[in-house]
Amino acid sequence: MRIGELAERAGTTTRTLRYYESRGLLPARRTGNGYRTYDESDLRLLRQIRTLQDFGFDLEETRPFVECLRAGHPEGDACPASLAVYRRKLDELDSLIGELQAVRAKIGVRLALAEDPKCELGG
Repeated sequence: MRIGELAERAGTTTRTLRYYESRGLLPARRTGNGYRTYDESDLRLLRQIRTLQDFGFDLEETRPFVECLRAGHPEGDACPASLAVYRRKLDELDSLIGELQAVRAKIGVRLALAEDPKCELGG
């Protein structure tokens, strides 16, 4: 399929596909007349990238998953490098959750004080 069809089927733009190609995430195959050509495996790569980005992964974090699919694995998370990215992302999320919980606690204290100035909260 050509770039326009792939973009439409993947729910993205041709510009995005060219960018992925420039980053080495999407193969750059060309026909004899210079047109980019893609197949169903490329659509799978794009769907993997989009799913991970929807989860908050940046583009570079998707690379191990793409490489895993390119290596012939049925799923992009079947390789050790992909699992390592999952672990790092979970650690990052746990850290952010901890920070948000601390901020929430502080806001709760401020709210309690604002609602009842006579309230003396310790800590």
